[in-house]
Amino acid sequence: MFRERLFRGMDSLPGPDRLVRSPPVPARLDAIDRKILKELQDDGRITNVELASRVGISAPPCLRRVRALEEAGYIKGYRALLDEKKLGYEVTVFAMVHLASQADPDLVAFEKFVRAEPLVRECWMLSGEIDFVLKCVAPDLKTFQAFVERLTAAPHVRNVKTSLTLRNSKDAAMVPME
Repeated sequence: MFRERLFRGMDSLPGPDRLVRSPPVPARLDAIDRKILKELQDDGRITNVELASRVGISAPPCLRRVRALEEAGYIKGYRALLDEKKLGYEVTVFAMVHLASQADPDLVAFEKFVRAEPLVRECWMLSGEIDFVLKCVAPDLKTFQAFVERLTAAPHVRNVKTSLTLRNSKDAAMVPME
């Protein structure tokens, strides 16, 4: 018996001819999906009715599209962007970490260590001489120095170089949607 799946993400019910639609997972983003993503990125607190108005569709299909974009992983979550300086984190430092070994268990152990450290805000694995770069915040240099002592003692860390930031010239937390 022939069944046609119109969208990825549709589930079939028992019975040969009955299909139930779950929110479709977009195979490719169309212009409306891109507008939705841009608007949500600009204002994550926008109401569905206002979002629908801005992108030029009615509210129910807009909500279905947002849910499909969430389910497909285009939207990872919603959060407030906080000012770390106003919250007492005066120091921002980048730490470049060179490991003694790049064996998979050693990388996993280091990443586990980093995930447990609240001062580490970002951790990027790199190609080249440096294995990882960490973006760290701390209330003061003394606190950061204590973290560096833990970091240099972490498993498989060969050496750590740090660079204290002087100022931030650009802080764009958003993905370009042009």
